[in-house]
Amino acid sequence: MQELAAAGEQGLVDALRRGDEEAFASLVEELSPSMLRVARLYVPTQAIAEDVVQEAWVGVLRGIDRFESRSSLRTWIFRILTNIAKTRGIREGRSVPFSSLGGDEPAVDPERFLGGHWAAPPRAWEGGERLEAKETLDLIESEIAKLPPAQGVVITMRDIEGFDSEEVRNVLGVSETNQRVLLHRARSKVRRALEEYMA
Repeated sequence: MQELAAAGEQGLVDALRRGDEEAFASLVEELSPSMLRVARLYVPTQAIAEDVVQEAWVGVLRGIDRFESRSSLRTWIFRILTNIAKTRGIREGRSVPFSSLGGDEPAVDPERFLGGHWAAPPRAWEGGERLEAKETLDLIESEIAKLPPAQGVVITMRDIEGFDSEEVRNVLGVSETNQRVLLHRARSKVRRALEEYMA
């Protein structure tokens, strides 16, 4: 894999096209945990999410010869994953189409503002170590699971998996504005839950 890393993404794509099992196994090991987290946001059970990830890897193997490098390999793989996960989620009765999630709910409680300014500015949290506590991380995970699917996927991809804005837009097929709105609403809801927990 060190030789592949030195050769860059094109070297990895070439290795996959040649059927290099070590390159494929390394890629599976690197991306599968992230793929599983994203898939789980679309489907009702961990077992179905695991099936979705497996199906996505089969799709990668079948489609690697058609990969045109118009996006990064990771973005292309996650696009395959989300398409499969959306389809499976709808079939399993959990997913809601992105187009129906526009919603008009405010991202932040309007009572927190007066004339466009904070009525009471957000307080700094005391005891930074509390944020690292397992209980807090569990709370964040739980709050993300409660979000509408589109918001949950965007916050997971951006804040947990480290995708940049362009990658998320390409994977999910959403506009920059839609991606920003979904991320802002998701972050606001998670922050609100954290504020209540810290209070």
